[in-house]
Amino acid sequence: MQVDWTPLRRELARHRARGMALHFWWRDDDATKPTAALDQLETTADALNVPVHLAIIPALAEASLAQHAKRSDHLVPIVHGWQHKNHAPSGQKKAEFGAMRSGAIAELQRGLDQMRQLFGTGMVPVFVPPWNRINPSYLAPLADAGYAGLSTFTPRQTVCAADGLMQINTHIDPIDWRDTRGLKDPATLVAQTVEVLAARADGQSDSSEPLGYLTHHLVHTADVWDFTQQFVSELLDGGALPQPIAPLLEKHR
Repeated sequence: MQVDWTPLRRELARHRARGMALHFWWRDDDATKPTAALDQLETTADALNVPVHLAIIPALAEASLAQHAKRSDHLVPIVHGWQHKNHAPSGQKKAEFGAMRSGAIAELQRGLDQMRQLFGTGMVPVFVPPWNRINPSYLAPLADAGYAGLSTFTPRQTVCAADGLMQINTHIDPIDWRDTRGLKDPATLVAQTVEVLAARADGQSDSSEPLGYLTHHLVHTADVWDFTQQFVSELLDGGALPQPIAPLLEKHR
């Protein structure tokens, strides 16, 4: 795949010239069990030497995935909702934790408990709401349940979503969900990344938030895998540093 990385390289160079450190993290959603696609995700992460924070659906997670993750050098389990089930009324955007509903807060606790039971201390208590949507009424209960982080999509507005709950979002998604469900136009993805980075460099968004790259290994086409390999390589070559999330949470407590 031929991608013109020149605009991204220029923006990364601008960061370096200003002495701005750029940290980034990689989140991948919807894992439940070992698959060939998960093997490819892990192989890619190993080759890049970058951790992947694997958002796992607690109610559907298999013990074999826990065994697999415990043997991995680069897969970091985090919590992806409870069942990844849509509870939004007809005609509204999908959400598992949208409007408050009976039993939902208990599901937040069950999800964390299930992940701890399966993955032990290797699991990081970050909550990723399915479809990246969550009603603000759930934020305090998340912290009360024992979560230390929340991750959705787009630049965060505040460092903490609630007391004790750090917000660490994602910003770039390579999949064209609304049309082909394959790779978005690479030039558009490069331009989106440059826009996100420029806003940080110019003080329009929080430059201390790690740049988040969001993937979904189960639906990747060959082009998405290829772009991902190149994209992360460009970040690394441009001076960006992989940021494991666990130390950020510990530092913030």
